[in-house]
Amino acid sequence: MTFFISLMKPLAYLSLPVVLLRSIAASSPTGRYYVRQGVYVSTLITIAACSIVVAAGMSVVGQRFNVNFVVARVFYAVTSRALDLKIEVEGEENLDQRPAVLMMNHQTMLDVLVVGRLMPKQTSIMAKQSLRYTPLGPFMSLAGTIFVDRGNNDRAVQSLVKAGELMRSFRLSLWMFPEGTRTSAEVPDMLPLKKGGFHMALQAGVPIIPIVAENYWRLYHKGLFASGTIKVRVLPAISTTGLTVSDIPTLATQVRDQMLIALHDISVEPSGRTKKAEENPPVITSQSDNECGSTVEVLPTDDSKGSQINPQQSSPILDTNSSNASLGSSFSPSNFSGSEQGAETEDDEGIVLVGRPV
Repeated sequence: MTFFISLMKPLAYLSLPVVLLRSIAASSPTGRYYVRQGVYVSTLITIAACSIVVAAGMSVVGQRFNVNFVVARVFYAVTSRALDLKIEVEGEENLDQRPAVLMMNHQTMLDVLVVGRLMPKQTSIMAKQSLRYTPLGPFMSLAGTIFVDRGNNDRAVQSLVKAGELMRSFRLSLWMFPEGTRTSAEVPDMLPLKKGGFHMALQAGVPIIPIVAENYWRLYHKGLFASGTIKVRVLPAISTTGLTVSDIPTLATQVRDQMLIALHDISVEPSGRTKKAEENPPVITSQSDNECGSTVEVLPTDDSKGSQINPQQSSPILDTNSSNASLGSSFSPSNFSGSEQGAETEDDEGIVLVGRPV
């Protein structure tokens, strides 16, 4: 009896933090928000840290590019149960096509949960260089992450070239967030898509698969972290076969429009009614011919105007006389000019921006 009593004492001490956190979470919505956010972030960091060993072992046996798949599934299994958050997926069969560039809308750090549920095998991610020096850095390096130096245009271009080569050599898919930064608001919307991911898809000769997570403002935003279900729709692959650099602005617009339609269709208003795409038409972003898309004008959608690229066909504006050299030139540093301050480049697209809670 004395033995069992002595054994139970450490367990009692370990349970005290859990009881304390539950008390804080039950005290107020603000307390619940910070406790659940702490659980989410600490779980993310802990699993990434523990997965360094897994990543090292899998790299030794030639499974480096499946590390993200294994760790993502573990993270989703643990976090979804701990926080009672589920991901409901429509069109998951569209992820069977590989290799491809997977493009998802970016709202908050909670997007990592969606990645955890959907990350396919043989898939890497693109991340900003600064994440290399966070607790996630060692794991991400071992898992084959492509790091982009946002402050150095030449090195950013080299990173995209490397990513294209890896995709061709290993039949590797790449997951990215093409908006380049988060968009979180009560009304579902998306920023214009930057073009680095489209250049890379053309360079590697692979399709683009759009992935749309509903607007989950009702579940998570500053001061609120609730339980529930997040709907995700995986759209059919959009072919890049036969396209050239000149087609990229039209292709980017087409992809964003398709994603916006799906976003409005699956998102839920605060009242609980599903937003219908016809009631909330997407906007079309009219971009300049400059490859960096530095000029953006938001215009209302007019279904009777404009052309779109058929996902199953070549672009209607395709220049059939263009040579393959035009694809290679798309990765020339001259096509990726930075901002006036040199802080960002067109190569920021697709970076994983999960370095801080939002």
